[in-house]
Amino acid sequence: MGQLIFMNRLDQQRFWQLWQKLGGRSNAEAVFTALASAYAEPQRAYHNTAHVADCLAQFDEVAALADSPQEVEMAIWFHDAIYDPRATDNEARSAAWAMQALTDAQIPPTVVQNIARLVLATQHQAPPQGHDTQLLVDIDLSILGRTPAIFAEYDRQIRIEYQWVAEDRYRKRRAQVLANFLARPTIYQTEFFQTRYEQTARHNLAQAIAQLAGRH
Repeated sequence: MGQLIFMNRLDQQRFWQLWQKLGGRSNAEAVFTALASAYAEPQRAYHNTAHVADCLAQFDEVAALADSPQEVEMAIWFHDAIYDPRATDNEARSAAWAMQALTDAQIPPTVVQNIARLVLATQHQAPPQGHDTQLLVDIDLSILGRTPAIFAEYDRQIRIEYQWVAEDRYRKRRAQVLANFLARPTIYQTEFFQTRYEQTARHNLAQAIAQLAGRH
């Protein structure tokens, strides 16, 4: 339940099957290859292949709860497709990539638009609205509620991605980000993830904030 899924490669067969279920009419190989290459970029210590694989593993446990599970799953594949730690528009660019690739594959426009909307929700700027959006965001944030050891490794990987930021500034900004999650009435929006991860996530966040402030 609390393990992190580590994989060095994405599941090409799984992506192809999803592509076909959504009605993709072009060859998915080029899109898969581009995504696999993107998630293997050297600046990614956390937002990489292992993160996508872990999100898909979390999704597999709740797929039956989704209204449009195939759309949620495709959003997972694209949600961090563009990742530049120095940029502020990664999710917007990832959503645009999804829209272009899926439109080119002649997937229905309403489906494409919904997938792009789901990707944009992983900006985590506001509590998500709509059941599938809540489910996707909870999947993306599930790392916050893992065991303290797994959370600490995630936290270490995030620091690596922001190694260009001075320590004092990083501590201040990171603490603000984590405190924003902790200040929410609930970190997770769905009952499944609240039950599984809420308590541990709150503990992990409080500990991390204390460490960033130098109290531990």
